[in-house]
Amino acid sequence: MSATVITDIGTLVTNDPSLRAPDPLGLVRDAAVVIEGERVVWTGESGKAPATDDRVDAGGRAVLPGFVDSHSHLVFAGDRTEEFNARMSGRPYSAGGIRTTVAATRAAGDAELEANLTRHLAEALRQGTTTFETKSGYGLTVEDEARALRLAARHTDEVTFLGAHIVAPEFADDPAGYVALVTGEMLDACAPHARWIDVFCEKGAFDGDQARAILTAGKAKGLHPRIHANQLSYGPGVQLAVELDAASADHCTHLTDADVDALANSATVATLLPGAEFSTRAAWPDARRLLDAGATVALSTDCNPGSSFTSSVPFCVALAVRDMGMTPDEAVWAATAGGAAALRRTDVGRLVPGAYADLVLLDAPSHVHLAYRPGVPLVTDVWRRGVRVVREGAERPSNP
Repeated sequence: MSATVITDIGTLVTNDPSLRAPDPLGLVRDAAVVIEGERVVWTGESGKAPATDDRVDAGGRAVLPGFVDSHSHLVFAGDRTEEFNARMSGRPYSAGGIRTTVAATRAAGDAELEANLTRHLAEALRQGTTTFETKSGYGLTVEDEARALRLAARHTDEVTFLGAHIVAPEFADDPAGYVALVTGEMLDACAPHARWIDVFCEKGAFDGDQARAILTAGKAKGLHPRIHANQLSYGPGVQLAVELDAASADHCTHLTDADVDALANSATVATLLPGAEFSTRAAWPDARRLLDAGATVALSTDCNPGSSFTSSVPFCVALAVRDMGMTPDEAVWAATAGGAAALRRTDVGRLVPGAYADLVLLDAPSHVHLAYRPGVPLVTDVWRRGVRVVREGAERPSNP
């Protein structure tokens, strides 16, 4: 098996726990990475790199693990531009907008849904995302939820059943009947295609008792819980996540001290989704409060057509640094190793021997530029499982 060394790396982010002191990123200066097959087999100083068949010169630029986007909603059809435009003109966001996408998704064919999914995945890959989770939740019938998961499973192992996104329109007057459907026939049809189960625990969606019933039923079918928690208001979502050992409580915008303490003393990751606050002009999650308490924090895009229509993890990193109290190092860790923790993975989100060779090369000397130069397309090359899937174009202008 041939090996490739990427050498002359100005700053290498490893997220290697053994190298974390004094920084959280396990930084190596003037570094190199050796890839063999799908895996990283060596990291260290450039001058000590072993000989390999192939060599890539990073030219003093930064390399970091591929981003791990642990929360997205990419199986959908339709567009909600008018809703966004109205909201930016003063109308507050509410969960009801999901119904617009449900109608469009139900009406779309499989080919249309998969084409839309792959288009957004390619967009995310160009911006450095090498691992992603995605959910159902825009079908809300047995057939439509199952087909969403089947389509998603063609492109990722991190598939989440979200039949409990909102109560289906047909059950508007019978939410208990819809919970029975989600925990019964729908779960039976969807569980074979998913790894995770999720619920939107929020006013206007599902209350704590309903959410517990849904997640518990999913666990009985072998699906592990994650939960949309405390996005729009204070509520039971975070406490329920910790109680059920959910991998992640997502949003975490409105937290009591007890919520923060529960997260800090659990294995449940607080996944923050700044694209949603940006796109809805809502209050920002207080990442600083969570980090200072000792909670594990992840950053993700929440890419969806209603409340966070961005596939850009670098954009979310910049928002987290500017508006959520995170340092650049903390934000990059949260978007890589943090996302991996939210998926309970140790083979992605870090560049250590044995991990998948998922790497991002920036047109910058340091990962800090992701926040320092917001909106600039800094990702030039991406390797996924050892294959260079995004390559710097010949059209890139030379330095003046």
